Amino acid sequence: MNPEENRLSALFPDVAAQLRAALSNLHMVAQQLVPEERREQDPLLDAKAALLDQSYYQMLRLVNGLSASACLTSEEPFALQDRDLVELVGTICERAGDLAPLLGLELRFVCAPERLICAVAPDMLEQLLYHLLSNAFKFTPAGGTVTVELQVKGKQVQLAVEDTGRGISEDRLEALFDRYLQAGQRDPAPHGLGLGLALCRRIAEGHGGALMASSKEGKGSRFVLALPNRQLGGNVSDVSFDYAGGFNRTLLGLADALPPKAFLVRYQD
Repeated sequence: MNPEENRLSALFPDVAAQLRAALSNLHMVAQQLVPEERREQDPLLDAKAALLDQSYYQMLRLVNGLSASACLTSEEPFALQDRDLVELVGTICERAGDLAPLLGLELRFVCAPERLICAVAPDMLEQLLYHLLSNAFKFTPAGGTVTVELQVKGKQVQLAVEDTGRGISEDRLEALFDRYLQAGQRDPAPHGLGLGLALCRRIAEGHGGALMASSKEGKGSRFVLALPNRQLGGNVSDVSFDYAGGFNRTLLGLADALPPKAFLVRYQD
């Protein structure tokens, strides 16, 4: 990363903190003006409020990306804890799978082990998985399938996200994990800051692992996170990290991919 990008990344978290405070106030006032009980009684009001909620979650997701940008300049390993990845990944897939039909998609979770303890940074792993799912949801047409597979291969734990979407061109694939893509290479809005996959790669490296991508245009894409199959020993943590600040983590993680109706009051729990 060049000095200019270093300065920019150092500035982002401060900007994000100010934006997050403003967003929190806006969301709190919106909830007071349009409480849940009124939304439940008035479908038209609920639909309008859903658009507001969607915009809020999209902006919060963008702000979280600004905050996370600071870790792109670091090469320090993450603080890890033993977690059951079957439970962690399975819960995310269950929540995301409930929303996939709104896009005409099916989400499958494939995992042979009933329990798989591995040393991870749960918050970082969750962000990575939601980002890969969001991309898969955005670029897979209705009728398609997104498959999340968790397996052990030798000394590695592999987490794969595969879709039947439009795929990625070969020239784009070569620069897929680069930061700050040029405007002409960006995906249609909402496309974020161009940091998502770079952050995913950093998350993989912070675990001592790697993130790989393969794709064929018109056939779909496959991303594979390879982690060392290791445990720290001691108790297995069951504390759920909430990087959404108390809000719906699934709606936050998939905000750029979901349709407005996903933000109706009945999906908020």
